[in-house]
Amino acid sequence: MDLKTLKTFQLIVKYGSFVRAAEEMNYVQSTVTMQIQKLEAELGVQLIERGNGKELRLTEAGRLFHGQSLQIVKNMEQIQTDLANLQLGESGHLRIGVTEPTASYRLPGILKGFMSTYPNIRISVEFGNTPLLSERTLKGELDFSLCSAPDIGTDLYFEPLFKEEFVALMPEDHPLALKETLSPEDIREHRLLITSATCPYRRKLEMVMQETGNLTLDTMEIGSMTALKFFVQSGLGIALVPKIIAEPVSAGTTTRSIQGSLIHMTFGLLSKASAYPPQLAGHKLYQYLKQHLAT
Repeated sequence: MDLKTLKTFQLIVKYGSFVRAAEEMNYVQSTVTMQIQKLEAELGVQLIERGNGKELRLTEAGRLFHGQSLQIVKNMEQIQTDLANLQLGESGHLRIGVTEPTASYRLPGILKGFMSTYPNIRISVEFGNTPLLSERTLKGELDFSLCSAPDIGTDLYFEPLFKEEFVALMPEDHPLALKETLSPEDIREHRLLITSATCPYRRKLEMVMQETGNLTLDTMEIGSMTALKFFVQSGLGIALVPKIIAEPVSAGTTTRSIQGSLIHMTFGLLSKASAYPPQLAGHKLYQYLKQHLAT
């Protein structure tokens, strides 16, 4: 039993004629006759009775089979369409990972545009830090990730897209607010709100501070980068945050630019080296993200 045979059977029922069905399928009549004979042999029942002349009538089995074959044909045609779209990259299910602040501040708008263009592509988004997303991408649990550069020596491919600019966020009445620009040395005398130890932004901050000789800092660890501005607003300290998070500034706070290498952190697309470049639907999303994130 194949799709063409089912369609032929349905056309015979629709027109009540082997001849009309043959014309519709662009077959000779003998081909249609053989298809129905083969179908009846496979099913072990008679589907069509021929009356006097050219009159055709469905048997009880024929009526049952016709009713159920309509859904079968519809499902098979949908499968064919889905497979064709999959090969064209027009459908599929993609799993991507993303770190903050891109997860909350950039990605939603970008995905809205992408999914309106490719409505048949499903996307699952997982949030995490770069080490976690690197591990999951390497295991194949994620198709690719949006994050900072991973540790060297891994079987991962990282494509830089833009530099994340950082600013110092502080209460308006903080002593450092009197300065227009801050240096890493200025932070030494003030409580600094920092993210968790696994956060790449935290690690870079510590590296820069060590380079300036500031090995000890008055710090308070806050597990969420997006929450830092609320702790600053409460007067608990200052924080170095991506500019996109700090603006517009919350009431009672202000920002200052920072000198040196603290002002940037590279952000890009991470994939398993053996899976680069992504294929099919993954390629379309990968290119779309590059187009809208690259600077």
